[in-house]
Amino acid sequence: MMLDVLATRSVARLAPAALRRRLLGWYRSHARALPWRATRDPYRIWVSEAMLQQTRVAAAHSYYTAFLDRFPTLEALARARGDEVLASWSGLGYYRRARHLHQAARLVVRDHAGRVPSDPDTFGRLPGVGPYTVGAVLSIAFDRPLAVLDGNVARVLSRLFAVRAVARDPRGARRLWALAGTLVPMRGAGDWNQALMELGATVCVPRAPRCEMCPIETLCRARAMNRVGAFPPGVARRPSVAVRRAVALIARGGRLLMARREGALLGGLWEPPGVEVGAGASARRLLAAELLRLGVRARLDPSGRSVRHTITHREITVSLWRGEPLAAVPRSARVRWVDPASATVPLTALARRLSRGT
Repeated sequence: MMLDVLATRSVARLAPAALRRRLLGWYRSHARALPWRATRDPYRIWVSEAMLQQTRVAAAHSYYTAFLDRFPTLEALARARGDEVLASWSGLGYYRRARHLHQAARLVVRDHAGRVPSDPDTFGRLPGVGPYTVGAVLSIAFDRPLAVLDGNVARVLSRLFAVRAVARDPRGARRLWALAGTLVPMRGAGDWNQALMELGATVCVPRAPRCEMCPIETLCRARAMNRVGAFPPGVARRPSVAVRRAVALIARGGRLLMARREGALLGGLWEPPGVEVGAGASARRLLAAELLRLGVRARLDPSGRSVRHTITHREITVSLWRGEPLAAVPRSARVRWVDPASATVPLTALARRLSRGT
């Protein structure tokens, strides 16, 4: 309650009517032409918001178009197999987003006659749908007066109000959500939220912000204090973890042997058989044991090559081994021959990279 009161007072001091008028006018003239801005279909907006979480707009653009070509409606997505959905998401990363979107689509078809719920509580109970997704999808698709708070919006608000708060900190997030909620207009919330996000993405950027191009520069407290760089405060990054991995490259007729990954991080995706190698352990022995577990008998020889690969905070050094099958490799749910150029199974980024020889 106290945060709401403080947010209301802060907004009142900034003349919210002038703020909205300037920012919305700028947005109408400067908004990037993005495919998800040309629709009010809640399913298509939902797909875009799922893809844009922790992903740059440029990277999501082509995936968005291809994904909707494959699954043009929510019903089409609900009918799809999990492997099909992951294959269409392959390379975009953070695959839990795709799994949640698929699960949620099935629930919407089953429980809501295929209509995306416009009620925030109902929509927010679907898998993978948090407060940001609720605000973004429902404000844009249904004009619900709901706030959003992503990294771009948090940065704009921190500077606009000179608030030393970051969205990753629970207390800071509550304060920023309160400010965002106080600013949302009763009508046109979708345009307002997109204007805030656009400003943060193109003008109020993390480093070297383009303050001279900002439509609300004269209302910005951090700018008035000449301390834009101090907001938002820096956040310590999660330390990276060094990981060693060994991978077997076994080829036959232009195809590579691929194994289905298990576990929470990349479960359900496919890449050449591999194993993590602890300090002092024998990569050959561990890799041979992993191949046997998969039903594959092969001779292994070191290639002398290794590649570096990064997944979130994991810095992975992958040693590459050449494999020669000693017996026929049975196709199973865990291992199969795959043509990387026309894969129908979802490949990891490492698998695509190795198939290109990079």
